Amino acid sequence: MKTVIIGAGIAGLSAAKVLVEKGHDVTILDKGRGIGGRMSTRTIENAKADHGAQYFSVKSAEFQALISELQTEEITKEWHLTQRQNVRYIGAKGMNTIPKKMATDLTIHLNEKVVLIAKNEIRTESGNTYCFDNLIITIPIPQVIDLFMASEISFSEKDKSVINSVEYDPCIAVMAVLKQATEIPSGGIILENQPVALIADNFQKGITEIPTVTIHASAEFSKKHLEDNLQEVAEMMLSSVNQWIISENIVSVQVHRWRYSLACKRYEQPFYQIENKNIYLGGDGFGIGNVEGAFLSGYRLAMSILVEPKIYQLN
Repeated sequence: MKTVIIGAGIAGLSAAKVLVEKGHDVTILDKGRGIGGRMSTRTIENAKADHGAQYFSVKSAEFQALISELQTEEITKEWHLTQRQNVRYIGAKGMNTIPKKMATDLTIHLNEKVVLIAKNEIRTESGNTYCFDNLIITIPIPQVIDLFMASEISFSEKDKSVINSVEYDPCIAVMAVLKQATEIPSGGIILENQPVALIADNFQKGITEIPTVTIHASAEFSKKHLEDNLQEVAEMMLSSVNQWIISENIVSVQVHRWRYSLACKRYEQPFYQIENKNIYLGGDGFGIGNVEGAFLSGYRLAMSILVEPKIYQLN
């Protein structure tokens, strides 16, 4: 059984691992230069900063099994935020080390933007084609809609209802290299009703030897300033948290715009199959959301394919 997965984030990697272990031929395509999606760590000069997801929780047995294995290999570790009672987890050397480990032995093609689905074949911007029996799509829903429209794929009323039920909030992320680490308790602070929603000290998290911080704007602030000059936005965000990060301590700054940072409205089930087609939608817009939700979406989607395989010929 040949499966193509669009998106090399946690959901896509999770689905791929399940299917490959059962002997399926799986190819993952991603338009980016690296894997992991929002499980992302950036190198700035000789420093590092997590600039997507900063931490995650673990509740399900399936996700706990993976995280326990990664803890044994010292890829993940616990992170105790002062403002949160339950244990959070991080990548011990950066959040992107988790998807990199999950990607071991998987077939992944990067810089491959899918532009067309034609019958049971994928076409990419680079001119390559990939045939499939099953197609799993884990990219944000607005990008799915664009792809379906370009491919002239028809929706049923139920398909439309599910797709329209998923919405995302953006997030502007600022990464600053510092002369010295901050004094933020436990290395992270969550803020309420302010331009900045989160500050994370990457040095205190243990992922970088050169001090850096990541600050995430609130959803409201990000929506308001998403298309503004990002350097000016970064200055606004940094000035709003100068009690924690003084300007004299900043060496350099980079900014990243996450258009689909958090699924604020999700489809209640962990995945969805387009009616009468071998096309499955998954990701953090399905189920419980966030990092664990993305993992479970891919996992349960793949298990469904293994238990009840159905083959349709696309028009």
